[in-house]
Amino acid sequence: MLNPLVPRPLLPRPLRIPLLVLGALALGALGLGGRAHADVRDGPPVVVALGDSAASGEGAGDYEPGTRGEGGDWCHRSPAAYVHRTTLGSGVDLACSGAGTAHVALGAAVHHTEGSQAARLAEVARRHRVTTVTVQVGANDDPDLSGTAVACIRAFLDPREPGCRHSLGPGWAGRLAAVAPRIEGAVRDVRGAMGSAGYTEADYTLVLLSYAAPGSEAMPAWHAVQGCPYSRPDAGWIRTEAFPRLTETIGAVAERTGARFLDLTRLAEGREACTGTLRDEWQRRLTVDPRSLVQGTLGAAGMRLFQESFHPTAAGHGAIAGCLSEFVRSAAPRAACLPARDGLAHPVPTPRGVAA
Repeated sequence: MLNPLVPRPLLPRPLRIPLLVLGALALGALGLGGRAHADVRDGPPVVVALGDSAASGEGAGDYEPGTRGEGGDWCHRSPAAYVHRTTLGSGVDLACSGAGTAHVALGAAVHHTEGSQAARLAEVARRHRVTTVTVQVGANDDPDLSGTAVACIRAFLDPREPGCRHSLGPGWAGRLAAVAPRIEGAVRDVRGAMGSAGYTEADYTLVLLSYAAPGSEAMPAWHAVQGCPYSRPDAGWIRTEAFPRLTETIGAVAERTGARFLDLTRLAEGREACTGTLRDEWQRRLTVDPRSLVQGTLGAAGMRLFQESFHPTAAGHGAIAGCLSEFVRSAAPRAACLPARDGLAHPVPTPRGVAA
């Protein structure tokens, strides 16, 4: 028993912390709580694009300083890229021309002097209220769409070469099977990056996009001198087989990762390269850019001269932006962007496992 005449020692009073605060601290320590900076919750919405040239704005022109070859950065980010033209929020373009799945994913891979796009996404997400993330990647891995285009052109120019539909067609399924897990890994890393910034999957929309077929067999007789030096049969294979099968592969990845999927295969239908006039087409023809000679080095085999070829034009990016905006606001888990009579492209819901 304590003697009432002896003063009690001065003990610190127990710290009383509400249970809700303790819970929040615990969640934060585990990385499961709210966003890193609570003030971004009420900020303006931001859309972030990750991926390769199809997302960076290659082909749309007017590339941002610092991405035109200066210091070895050839990312070719354009202010006319679709991420800057949606009605979903301000755009942040992290995509880079020539990037592969390893450059989108978390890791040490560097492309055109730039590191992981997913890691930079996390930085953006901590500073801004990211509501939509788009991923468009895979073309520069096993499908090697640039190499595919070169094979089709070489076959047209050299009669000794078999058409690319013959040289590449038999192995196309194998290429797609090889790239699927790589795309899936990159998408899961994007999810992880957003989680590390304090986001749950319900906090933002993740959209995986496929690629728009650049050409068509519906070309005039003089198509080669107009900038499309490949045969009609090869163009038909690209339009009806190669790109639709790639689309099915990417769509299956979206389903496995819980991402929404936007099929762009037929986006430029009737407006492909060499199917109309330059003013109306949504895909560039073979394009030579002599500015690459003064803005940087030529690069391997002079490919920088032709980097813009067979990519969506600024008008094509505008069409993607409009379709993407409609799609994100809809309830459809997957859709295809199809051109309409109003001169725009609109999302049409599609069943799983089928290219539009």
